[in-house]
Amino acid sequence: MQTIAPRIDIENMQSFYQLSAVEVGQHFYWQIGEFQVHGQVLMTSWIVISLLLALAILGTRKLEAVPTGGQNFVEYVLEYIRDLAKTQIGEKEYRPWVPFVGTLFLFIFVSNWSGALFPWRVIELPHGELAAPTNDINTTVALALMTSAAYFSAGLRKRGLSYFGKYIQPTPVLLPINILEDFTKPLSLSFRLFGNILADELVVAVLISLVPIVVPIPMIFLGLFTSGIQALIFATLAAAYIGESMEGHH
Repeated sequence: MQTIAPRIDIENMQSFYQLSAVEVGQHFYWQIGEFQVHGQVLMTSWIVISLLLALAILGTRKLEAVPTGGQNFVEYVLEYIRDLAKTQIGEKEYRPWVPFVGTLFLFIFVSNWSGALFPWRVIELPHGELAAPTNDINTTVALALMTSAAYFSAGLRKRGLSYFGKYIQPTPVLLPINILEDFTKPLSLSFRLFGNILADELVVAVLISLVPIVVPIPMIFLGLFTSGIQALIFATLAAAYIGESMEGHH
């Protein structure tokens, strides 16, 4: 019997391998003792943190009674974050939580925008590739765990041990569901943030590999808009969960 070998289109195979160069999940690890640390996430995170620190220092270096320039911008951002926290947490309780909510919003916002504006993939690593910190699920889950710790802390500080009474309301039968809800709310935020940022970067990367650079520009601007919205959603809901835990109802 004669065996018929399938014909392979070399050009199509080359195009396929070029497209497959856009990979998900590659990591550059640092070995610290017995632990493996995601080196590329730490590098991009510290770049984002450095940008935020530089902005804060430059904007508050020479404070004036009538703000101008950088001070005016920093005060506008602070006022926006303060209003957000006040709306979600309440006028009496919001002040201690402004730094936390503001840090969440600014870190996520700048991280998301860095993925759309900064050509991370131009920097070559021995393994893996650089991307926005929020492109990595470990970062977004860490933000979710911080949010969980924040609203548990807020509830216990405000209501003491009576905080746990909410888990048997309106009936003790709902105890497992109420406990699960407290942990799934921030985790759902983290997966939404991770999925949106990863999808945006992949779409832009694929378009750049297939078409001229002019075509993906509208997608980049759309990514900037959605990235800002994702940061606002995460910070707003985090503040809402904190306010909810202190009020004692769902």
